[in-house]
Amino acid sequence: MTGRRCGSIALIGEPNAGKSTLMNRIIGYDASVVTHKAQTTRFRVRGIATVGNVQLVFVDTPGLFRARRPVDRGMIHDAWSAVWQSDLAVLLVDVRRGVTPGIRMILDHLTAARDQPPKHREAKPGSPDAVADSVPGMVLAINKIDQVRRTTLLRLSDELNRLLEFEASFMISARTGSGVPDLTKWLRSRMPNRSWLFPPDQLTDLPLQKLATEVTRKHALLRLHQELPYRLQVDSQAWETQTDRSLRIEQVIRVARSGHRGIVLGPKGQTIRAIGAAARAELRKLLDAEVHLFLEVRVKPPDRDRPITGVPDDGPVVGAIRPTGGSVGA
Repeated sequence: MTGRRCGSIALIGEPNAGKSTLMNRIIGYDASVVTHKAQTTRFRVRGIATVGNVQLVFVDTPGLFRARRPVDRGMIHDAWSAVWQSDLAVLLVDVRRGVTPGIRMILDHLTAARDQPPKHREAKPGSPDAVADSVPGMVLAINKIDQVRRTTLLRLSDELNRLLEFEASFMISARTGSGVPDLTKWLRSRMPNRSWLFPPDQLTDLPLQKLATEVTRKHALLRLHQELPYRLQVDSQAWETQTDRSLRIEQVIRVARSGHRGIVLGPKGQTIRAIGAAARAELRKLLDAEVHLFLEVRVKPPDRDRPITGVPDDGPVVGAIRPTGGSVGA
């Protein structure tokens, strides 16, 4: 088909700014984990929205902050790499927090990149520098506008645009959807003439096995509330299609300390059973198949605490993921 347009859009901001919520709302599917805990997204997640002849490829990045540990420096470097490789970058700012030191740090990096593109700067471990031919267009999205007065919004927008000149500014609520259609329409108008990267009905590029582990991780975080740090990892151990076409899925929940194992298991195994039941129900809708989910909790060895860069290779994406529970075909 001629006249197709396609582009990549990096969603950046501080932890818990609403990046995953915004992407999920636009694509119409929960491709990225959303919980009450900050820094839930631990690697790049792509969400795809195809409307008419335009395909938007969103890159949901981990929240940007000053990284100290090697694992965090690798994650933040990967997030900035996604920015420099995109056509546009949308900076999400939580209106309740305003211009925090973290936002100023992000704006400083973006300003420096405009003055001297990353390709021509020396890359340092944990820095935002990465190979790029150009700097993407910058878009401002002030989020959670349903929680403040309009005068606050206008003052914050004016302050942010003085610090960095954005191509466009939008006031949105990713949670309720207010202002999101206007942002999406503008993004569609800016996409370059380019062939689509994905089939029109595909909503994410996550392999099914990785998507399944993210479902379990989400329900673990939601169930455990403040009892466990967010650095909880779920790995796929086995994925087998049975003769009756049901799926047998084995996963391992890895925690950092032996004391955390008991928290995940809960009294007489009640917590792990609740996590499994919630994840199993969502996976049945997602995969349109009967699912037999088996969970095990292990203490993660210290040497597993390595930088997270990109999506682990859990096999190819099988067919299209549909938000209404449609079939997943080969």
